[in-house]
Amino acid sequence: MKPDEQIKLEGMKALMAALGDVEAERFVALMLRARFDYTKWQEKLWPEKTIAEISRAAMDLRAPR
Repeated sequence: MKPDEQIKLEGMKALMAALGDVEAERFVALMLRARFDYTKWQEKLWPEKTIAEISRAAMDLRAPR
């Protein structure tokens, strides 16, 4: 398991690579200031997938390689 600081650093690098510096900062600001239900947000991310499919994908990502 990675330490929290490493996850934060890798997450920011991934956001910056995907969105660019400015948009990555906007994303973080939006997530911090918006009141939202994370579970409901996740449900809307992949409306075409079942809970079982999402769960399986998450478990596959966690499996040792």
